[in-house]
Amino acid sequence: MNLRDLNKMTSNMSNTGKMPVLFLGHGSPMNAIEENEFVQGFRKIGKDIQKPNAILCISAHWETRGTYVTAMQHPKTIHDFGGFPQALFDVQYPAPGSPELAKEAQKLVTKTSVQLDDKWGLDHGAWSVIKHLYPNADIPVIQMSIDYTKPGRYHYELAKEISQLRQKGVLIIGSGNMVHNLRMVAWRRLNEEFAFDWATEANEKMKSHILSGDFQPLIDFQSQGKAFDLAIPTPEHYLPLLYSLALKDDNEHISIFNDKPVGGSLTMTSLKIDAM
Repeated sequence: MNLRDLNKMTSNMSNTGKMPVLFLGHGSPMNAIEENEFVQGFRKIGKDIQKPNAILCISAHWETRGTYVTAMQHPKTIHDFGGFPQALFDVQYPAPGSPELAKEAQKLVTKTSVQLDDKWGLDHGAWSVIKHLYPNADIPVIQMSIDYTKPGRYHYELAKEISQLRQKGVLIIGSGNMVHNLRMVAWRRLNEEFAFDWATEANEKMKSHILSGDFQPLIDFQSQGKAFDLAIPTPEHYLPLLYSLALKDDNEHISIFNDKPVGGSLTMTSLKIDAM
């Protein structure tokens, strides 16, 4: 699929408007192969929204110095984890890439110089959730990396520059977790709904800001107190949320799903942003 095809397909759609935006709490890689309420939530979203022409995913698991987009025709399925059953390593998600979409994203961003990448592929932050939305792997997927040297405001402003892609039938997905502290996980309670007090406090404050449209405290997440500090010990799982929120327009609504904690220090809270 080339950019001309994207434009043609979008122009032929009647009264569909722009694509929604998602933030998906991806949690454990095992969600790729397990059957639970979270993957059921992902599947429901896939059925509820219009099938996209392509997907651009910002995953917690691709951190770089500078910003990159994958630009290969056939991105590999990356198993970027260890200690899991062989069945998880056997999973392949052979979605095509889209060098044309990568070049369009590169062209739209003026805040920095976006580089085209031909080595990465699709990491589990992308394929472990996208496979539930679109199990046939028939939609082109590209990833945009997270520049780990930059603050929240930088990522929020960069995301705004790719908003035009929504009008071309591109589904933009941020994949991470709002609360993500692996050092404090209660491993024996990983499969039950349980949260430490600080995790509940952080998640509830985040949701309050999200639903009120007051995103500034979320952008300035490192100045929000101890609960936020514990919820976001490192920013890579949190920053995809900022990419998704930056794409919300004034006339759009945010709905929350999969809003549950696991293991004490993780939340699966996910968002859909679309027209009211």
